[in-house]
Amino acid sequence: MERECMEFDVVIVGAGPSGLASACRLMQLANDTQQELTVCVVEKGSEVGAHILSGAILETRALDELFPNWQELGAPLNTAVTKDEIYLFNDEAKSTKLPNAFCPKTMHNHGNYIVSLGNVCRWLAEQAEGLGVEIFPGFTASELLFNDDGSVAGVLTGDMGVAKDGSEKDGYMPGMELRAKQTIFSEGCRGHLGKQLIEKFSLTDGRSPQHYGLGFKEIWTIPTEQHQPGLVVHSAGWPLTDGLSGGGFLYHADDNQVYVGLIIDLNYTNPHVSPFDEFQQYKHHPQIAKHLKGGERISYGARAIAKGGLNSIADMSFAGGAIVGCNAGTLNFSKIKGSHTAMKSGMLAAEAIFEALTDSDNAQSLQQKYEKSWLYDELYRSRNFGPALHKFGTLAGGAFNYIDQNWFNGKLPVTLKDDRPDHEGMQLASEAKAKDYPKADGVLSFDKLSSVFLSNTYHEEDQPCHLILKDNSIPISVNLAKFDEPAQRYCPAGVYEIVEVDGESQLQINGQNCLHCKTCDIKDPSQNITWVVPEGAGGPNYPNM
Repeated sequence: MERECMEFDVVIVGAGPSGLASACRLMQLANDTQQELTVCVVEKGSEVGAHILSGAILETRALDELFPNWQELGAPLNTAVTKDEIYLFNDEAKSTKLPNAFCPKTMHNHGNYIVSLGNVCRWLAEQAEGLGVEIFPGFTASELLFNDDGSVAGVLTGDMGVAKDGSEKDGYMPGMELRAKQTIFSEGCRGHLGKQLIEKFSLTDGRSPQHYGLGFKEIWTIPTEQHQPGLVVHSAGWPLTDGLSGGGFLYHADDNQVYVGLIIDLNYTNPHVSPFDEFQQYKHHPQIAKHLKGGERISYGARAIAKGGLNSIADMSFAGGAIVGCNAGTLNFSKIKGSHTAMKSGMLAAEAIFEALTDSDNAQSLQQKYEKSWLYDELYRSRNFGPALHKFGTLAGGAFNYIDQNWFNGKLPVTLKDDRPDHEGMQLASEAKAKDYPKADGVLSFDKLSSVFLSNTYHEEDQPCHLILKDNSIPISVNLAKFDEPAQRYCPAGVYEIVEVDGESQLQINGQNCLHCKTCDIKDPSQNITWVVPEGAGGPNYPNM
């Protein structure tokens, strides 16, 4: 097919913190040196920020470097952290408050801000456009383009107006070729094209497998008298028991809003676990419920996070481009923060690419810049945090991390590894402990479908399914027979259902519900599901997550 082609110096896939930081830094360098540079950002969400979901507490280190005058420029960082509270939830009613002095210092948030990362990205997009960047929201990067020598040449955007059967509907628009000298992939955790790049260029050879968590978040408005702007609450323990690990958070933001959420490590082995229902239970703990009392839930979402850290991070450069941010795995799990590290990785990529384009004889590689940066130092100091929790559990792992972080500043002369992929080790359903979750009360806990409604998720229904099964028989013959098809439970949006048709079980895929969290691509025990991009602008439309 003859396709329209647009050429740029740099194409950036994804308007998250790493992609937008890349774009801004590239144009800053170009403007400072009076170099002509064309930069394009393509974003699959209906607008910048529509697919952004994070806690979020923002450490400003990267932002301070990118825009030292961010306050004058009106960056939406309005609520400074005023107080940290960290709890161990012993059971559904009891908890132990941990003294800050006995918590890993990476959990302290003095000097940080409670933000809507979606709104921060919208602001970053405004800065990027002001510097001369072109941003195309509502367009997916569906395929990689290659040069004859095997280097990346850009991306192909997805066709619009294709029916389920593959035919062209009225209004059909073929995708465009976006060609570039360098392409930066900042798709977020488990990026569709990032997966392909990691495999093609062997970017994680010799590394531990990437590890993931599934993060849930709701926004609540609460009565003014309960609002404590700047209060940060973190917790470990209940309801994550019997082999489950992770942690909860509750942040008092501005405008009488509270952000509440739970992160569940996706290395769990019990197929009966429902992460969504674990989160709904979490809100009933007295230490959480007291903050939500009399409030109203106004938004819901979920997203996988890459938490393997330094041991699992992909090489960020390859022939023709770079992979940055959570697409590469730059999140610092010891801080439960990835925005500042994602931004820094994008800025480093921008600097390396700008040098390669304008002064190739004296250019430093992205790897050289990364290894000399505070980003590498920060990830190195936190390299044991996740493996310690996986190997030793919450209490013993927490004690190890306290010693490592507070006594040795993250430089214990040992590196722990966790080399089992998260999808392995699933117990047979017949041998695993059954889970009986309480029914949602409609006050603190809710059902999946009403939750998905609050995410403003929309997909054009008459389009090819973007959740691809490698083998259509496996969901029933393997996953249902052995594991009671855990996709029914690990999906936070009710995408996967087992239904009876003519007396036989079938897997029904409700792709229109998909939150683009990528959990199915990660957790399926048979690795039979591949998430690909749907038609542009599909998915959630988060207003301020």
